[in-house]
Amino acid sequence: MARPKPAIIFIFITLFLDVFGIGVIVPVLPKLVEQLQGNNLQAATHSVGWLGALYALMQFVFSPVLGSLSDRFGRRPVILMSLFGSGIDYLVLAWAPTIGWLYLARIVSGITAANFSAASAYIADVTPPEKRAAGFGMIGAAFGLGFIAGPAVGGLLGTYGLRTPFLVAAGITLLNWLYGAIVLPESLAPENRRAFKWSSAHPIKALTALGRWPVVMGLAWTYFLTMLAGNIYQSLWVLYTGERYNWDSKMVGWSLTLVGVMAAVVQGGLAGRILKVIGEKRGVYVGLLAMAVAMACYGSATQGWMLFGIILIGSLAGIGSPATQSMISQAVPADEQGAVQGALNSITSIAGVLAPLIWTAMFSWAIAPERSVQIPGLPFYGAAAVSLLAAVLAWRAFRMGRVEG
Repeated sequence: MARPKPAIIFIFITLFLDVFGIGVIVPVLPKLVEQLQGNNLQAATHSVGWLGALYALMQFVFSPVLGSLSDRFGRRPVILMSLFGSGIDYLVLAWAPTIGWLYLARIVSGITAANFSAASAYIADVTPPEKRAAGFGMIGAAFGLGFIAGPAVGGLLGTYGLRTPFLVAAGITLLNWLYGAIVLPESLAPENRRAFKWSSAHPIKALTALGRWPVVMGLAWTYFLTMLAGNIYQSLWVLYTGERYNWDSKMVGWSLTLVGVMAAVVQGGLAGRILKVIGEKRGVYVGLLAMAVAMACYGSATQGWMLFGIILIGSLAGIGSPATQSMISQAVPADEQGAVQGALNSITSIAGVLAPLIWTAMFSWAIAPERSVQIPGLPFYGAAAVSLLAAVLAWRAFRMGRVEG
């Protein structure tokens, strides 16, 4: 039997480091790409987009694969293998001599970061049903803390060199791997293991569940567009603020930390209270309209300090996504909840693949030297339009069927 307390602590640290590792390199990776491409901003913009898309694609493809492998061989080997791979990958990023090495490293990063499914399964293995909700709540806490701490630490470390954050992330991750190799017991009993089947590891399969409910399909499109617009932060924030406001990694780190803090405050506490007052349907609209206004303001802000105020206002957008998810869950029977939530995870991954390509391509076009009028804020105007379209699709979905809220 697994020893829940040290095991759960280890899983918490592992999930925290997954997100922390993403956050710690966000303020510096685009700058490193630009440096490796001869300080050519347009070339760097395209590369950043493809690097982000490859990372998300690998997570999309390999998350169900690693989950199924953990059902066959146990959670411990999959989690430890992923951790060790992440640590080595950070070292490759730290010493990458060319842009090609960055592509290789981000592919490996996406694969190893897909250990979320195995870590979630571990929690289910070692917690009784009546305490499982609290266990999964720990996942949200780990993600929130990782998104808050990562950009702040990465921004500060970036002032000592663009590669320093990668070395620190590698050291912390490999220490956690060593700790896990010592303390982490296997949680899956041999009699509960099952043969690996590729059909169970298919990333598209879950999406077919949505077509049975027109209301759900309509709201799923709303959810997808919300994720697509929201992904502009990790896709473009560093390049945009560097080009328009001449921000360094420290300023980028502090701004993204504020984004994380506000997201935690809104989604962790305020969202529930606000939705109780205005209802979930109105919550979807309020969240999407707040996102549209914030994105338009980001694109129009003439001074960098204005962004901090916009972040505070735009944090209200955080009520839209949970409201949409809640409305979707109300529209399907209880025995279909797992399939639908799996489909929403797939939708999040697909948005993560497309967003970096779309927003960086739009930014590169908008700042091209041959443009008679350059509009660096164009991608944010595009994200505002996507948010408004999401609101229209939500309105149509609500008209398709009766959904309480």
